[in-house]
Amino acid sequence: MCRHLLQRGYSVTTTTRTRSRAEPLLAEGARWAETPAAVAAASDVVFTMVGFPEDVRAVTLGPVGTLSGARRGAVLVDMTTSEPTLAIEIAERAASQGVHALDAPVSGGDVGARNGSLSIMVGGPVEVFEAVRPCFEAMGTTIVRHGGHGAGQHAKMVNQILIASTMVAMAEGLVYASRVGLDVEAVLASVASGAAGSWSLSNLAPRVVAGNFAPGFIVDHMVKDLGIALAEAKRAQLALPGLALAEQLYVALQAQGRGRDGTQSLVHALAGLSGLSWPPPPR
Repeated sequence: MCRHLLQRGYSVTTTTRTRSRAEPLLAEGARWAETPAAVAAASDVVFTMVGFPEDVRAVTLGPVGTLSGARRGAVLVDMTTSEPTLAIEIAERAASQGVHALDAPVSGGDVGARNGSLSIMVGGPVEVFEAVRPCFEAMGTTIVRHGGHGAGQHAKMVNQILIASTMVAMAEGLVYASRVGLDVEAVLASVASGAAGSWSLSNLAPRVVAGNFAPGFIVDHMVKDLGIALAEAKRAQLALPGLALAEQLYVALQAQGRGRDGTQSLVHALAGLSGLSWPPPPR
């Protein structure tokens, strides 16, 4: 995502918790800063993307967080999938210092990030959103403002709720096809372009068939996201049993030591319920 901004000609200052991760970007022209505050001090618009809400709080509101270094009129954009209430808190604290804020989580996984084709869900004032839109257009192709502060995070929760049950269905379908002796790749060719098709089926099911469980999006982060969605559903007095089931299956993967695997590893949890393993033994 940062590379796309560089390629559009933006002047970029960056920091990461592990500098070696940033070396390719530095070689392409990005400048290094030691802290998030230093990044903010050098920038008009600051993008953050980390793992968990506690990371968002530290990197934005901490002693050397972005808000501590931001100039009046700057914009802080958090693209982490995080809590709507935290997005509102950040916006209120930023406003007290004359700084703007947007919450802008994304969907599209590693493929979308590399290709600049992410879906970006934004919460915050219209005028701030429009000012930052050219930067969003460097990273994504579907860019929608959903309302005020926190609305982007709520939209991302809808995305995760939809994905959660889709992933369960995908894993169940693959386990079924294998168990009854079908050629799983041939089945995918039959169903992926029909009514059963989905992004997960097209992009993640082939990885499952190949035994590739390297992450585009890790299980630990999915459990975090589904936990946020369940908490927000409880706050709204909504019963979402499909979401709750998917969250428990992903927690089972964590218990199996698969928290750093990709979300497509859900097939292991579903196969295990029937005493099966994945990949299945040859017939």
